Amino acid sequence: MKNTDNWSQQVSRSGAAVLKGRGRGLTASLPFIGPSVVASIAYIDPGNFATNIEAGSSFGLKLLWVVVLANLMAMLFQSISARVGIATDKSLASLSREHFSPKLVLFMWVVGEIGAMATDLAEFLGGAIGLSLLLHISLLNALWLMGLGTYGMLLLQSRGFRPLEVLIGGFVGLIGLAYLGEMILAPPDWRDFLFSAVTPRLVDSHSVTLAVGIIGATVMPHVLYLHSSLTAARIPVRHAEDRWRLIKYSNREVLVALGLAGLINMAMLTMAAQAFFRSGHSDIADIATAYQTLTPLLGASAGVLFMVALLASGFSSSVVGTMAGQVIMQDFVGFKIPLWFRRAVTMIPALIVVAWGVDETRALVMSQVVLSLVLPVPVFSLLVVARNRKIMGEFALSGRMLALAVLAGVLVLSLNLVLLAQMAGLI
Repeated sequence: MKNTDNWSQQVSRSGAAVLKGRGRGLTASLPFIGPSVVASIAYIDPGNFATNIEAGSSFGLKLLWVVVLANLMAMLFQSISARVGIATDKSLASLSREHFSPKLVLFMWVVGEIGAMATDLAEFLGGAIGLSLLLHISLLNALWLMGLGTYGMLLLQSRGFRPLEVLIGGFVGLIGLAYLGEMILAPPDWRDFLFSAVTPRLVDSHSVTLAVGIIGATVMPHVLYLHSSLTAARIPVRHAEDRWRLIKYSNREVLVALGLAGLINMAMLTMAAQAFFRSGHSDIADIATAYQTLTPLLGASAGVLFMVALLASGFSSSVVGTMAGQVIMQDFVGFKIPLWFRRAVTMIPALIVVAWGVDETRALVMSQVVLSLVLPVPVFSLLVVARNRKIMGEFALSGRMLALAVLAGVLVLSLNLVLLAQMAGLI
């Protein structure tokens, strides 16, 4: 990413100065805040709204532990992705193209594009549902407004990395405040909340599907590629010690940014459990019905907060999804397309869903299942690259962190196998 504006250049210079020992305290961390914030929006996109609403309304807080587990895995994988970019000044997709066989790279690219399409469907369609409900317009017209709005935001890329980072950060903060308000309006039984957050429970086959969908909506394939690209060569470094300090700052940012995203996800599911499951509305499985039901249950302010969060999520995550799609295409196959064309192409799946009359929220949930099914490819390619000393040098992953990452990858693969067996009628 080229620094074409003074703001982004100043951030790079300030970061380099801190690495030289010229900064102290909280302000010294500011130049390093951005990549994880951008990545975090992918973990609170409309797909999360769909899966968390259905999980909370159907099973109360019983699947809250899945949200906690998924966000812990997200923190681990995103920190590794950022580490790869910092250590090599290259993205995961570029390194895969350089070090893997052409056939494997082609397969990874195709799978990556499928993941990007599923992501775009969830993010673009989810935001359009919000606009349709708010403005009382057709979903098709809302899709076109979403396209224009996100394209306008994406134009900020031409001004360097900082303006878009700040914009996305503002959206994350807005979503967080909205769900803080929801938790105040519908506070949970905190004892049950804490118990459910750490106690694994699966009720039936539908809960398994939702559990895998939650993981697919939380640990996002496309943002594993994007995060390494965002950290690559963002701050100038002089030697290995600078890179180690960058990794330290990056890990802190991952912990805070994705920790906030995790809390928002927990609040989403909890709100659905409190508003719908406890009041006997266990059949709430779509965003539109959830919005229309919230007001009579919790008051007008609950509906407003929900809509603010949904629109902020839809617009910002759609921007990040398009950015990730650009990285996947450019760095895997070296093929660049104009931004407007990429934005137009990503509208197609959502337009098809609407034109064919497919239930929108069901499409959102199933898109998250697709994401979970393609997730093992970027996860294991990330681990292969991150542990390779020829690629990573002294920054190669090893020891406890590598063991945890492998365990998390095996867990994701195991859940996917369970889902496939269930879909095939074997269990």
